[in-house]
Amino acid sequence: MIHRKTTPEELALVLEEGEGYTLEFKQNINADLSRELVAFANASGGRIFIGVDDNNRVVGCDFSNELFSKIETMAASCDPPVAIFIEKLLDQKILVTHVPEGANRPHRCTKGFYLRNGASSQKMSTADITAFIRSEGRVRFDQQLRLDLDWETVLDHSRLEHFLSLSGITQRSDTKNLLLNLGAGDVKNNRFYLNQTGMLFFAKDPASRQPFVNVVCALFKGTAKAYILDRKELSGNILENVEEALLFLKKHLQLRWEITKDSARRKEILELPEVALREAVINAVCHRDYFEQGAQVMVEIFDDRVEIHNPGGLPKGLPEKDFGKRSVCRNPNIAALLLRCDYIEKMGTGIERIYEALKKENCPPVKIEYTTLFSLVFPRPSYITPWETRKPREKTREMSRGKTREKILALLRKTPDMTTAQLAEQTGLTPKGIEWQMAQLKGKGLIERIGPARGGSWKVKKN
Repeated sequence: MIHRKTTPEELALVLEEGEGYTLEFKQNINADLSRELVAFANASGGRIFIGVDDNNRVVGCDFSNELFSKIETMAASCDPPVAIFIEKLLDQKILVTHVPEGANRPHRCTKGFYLRNGASSQKMSTADITAFIRSEGRVRFDQQLRLDLDWETVLDHSRLEHFLSLSGITQRSDTKNLLLNLGAGDVKNNRFYLNQTGMLFFAKDPASRQPFVNVVCALFKGTAKAYILDRKELSGNILENVEEALLFLKKHLQLRWEITKDSARRKEILELPEVALREAVINAVCHRDYFEQGAQVMVEIFDDRVEIHNPGGLPKGLPEKDFGKRSVCRNPNIAALLLRCDYIEKMGTGIERIYEALKKENCPPVKIEYTTLFSLVFPRPSYITPWETRKPREKTREMSRGKTREKILALLRKTPDMTTAQLAEQTGLTPKGIEWQMAQLKGKGLIERIGPARGGSWKVKKN
C-alpha cells in the first residue's frame, strides 16, 4: 500500500463519504484501536483518521509523543506486528494511521482475530480463521486491479454520478481520489487503476471487460425448463442489473391493486413481496463467486415458483448453523459500495428480511439450497396445477376451491362489508388465500368494490 499524502481536498471528500471498507474514524485513542489495526491488515488495508467523531466532524486530537508512542505500541503488540505509517494533518490536528494489507496474515490483537467487513470490523471465529488461512493463496476478486484498462477512457461518468447521488456524495473534480476513497481502485507504480469493483460499478460496458458477469432472466412455460416464453440477458453495471431483474420479475408475476384510505391512487401489490425479491437479487450479485467463469446469476420464473441462483455456495468460514445470522462476505468491497448507496441496509441481514417480508404477506417460506450454486426458491402463491397433470385428489381440491368461492360470494351477498379477516375466519382460509380468491373473483367480473378499502363494501354481480 502506498502512503499517499492526504490533501485538504481529499480530506473534505473523506469526511463527506464517511466510514467504509478502507476508512475508519476515531475521536480519540482507546483499546479498540488494535482491533481496527488487525482488521485492516487482515483485509485490504485502510486508513484510520484519529480526531474525527462518529458524525464525520473534525474534533482534533493531541499531537503528543505519548499519543504517537501509544499507537505504535498497539501496532507492535499485535501478533504478528502490524506495519503502520502515521501522517499528521497539522491544520486540522488529525492523525491518519495508514495500515497496509498484511504480508503475514492473519493478525490478531489481545481480543482476538478481526476482519474488515463493510464499514465495520467483525470478530473471526475458529472456522473463519481456518478458512482464511486456507484461502490466502487466492486473491480476492473485487480487489484485483485492472492493469489492462485506462480508467479515464473506460469510466462511465453517468454511472458514477448516479452512484454518488444515491450515496449523498457531492461530485468533485478530483475523480481519481474519489474512486480511490470509495475503494474502486488503487495506485500501482505511481499510476491509478480501477479494480474489479470499480469496473463492475463504473465502467462502460462491464460485460465486455469481464466474462459471465451478466444477469440472465428467463420465463418458462410450466414447471420445467422445456419451453422459454421470454429471456433477457442484462449487461449493465451491478445497480442497473438489479433494477432490470426486478422489472423482469414484476412484468411476469401477478399483480393486484388496492386503494387505501391514505391515497386515492391504486397501490400495486406483487404476489411475492418486492422487498424479498430485491434482497434475493442483490444477494446474488453481491455474494456470487466471480472466479467461477462458467456460470452467471440466473433469475428464473416458472408457473409454480421463482428461482434465483448465483455461482458459489456458502462462503468459506460460514457454518450452516450461522447462515442468515451473521455475515461472511465473499466480495467485501462490492458489499461496501452497495451499503454506501443503501442497496444493503446492514451487513448480513438480507436473508432475515426475506423471511420477514414473506411472513408479513402470508406467503410460503423461501427454500434455500447451497451446493456449488446458492439458490433461493420462492413458491408462487398464485400457482394452480394444470388440469391435464392433476391426480384425482387434486381435482377434488379444485372442486373444493370452487365451493370456497361460492361460499365467499354467499357471505358477501349477506354481508357486503365483510373484511378479509372476517372472510378468512368464516372460510378457514389464510388472509393471503382470501386475497388471492378475491382477485380471482374480481378478474372474472363476479364482484366489484364499492368505495374505499376501509369503509367500502362489495357488490356481488349476477352470473
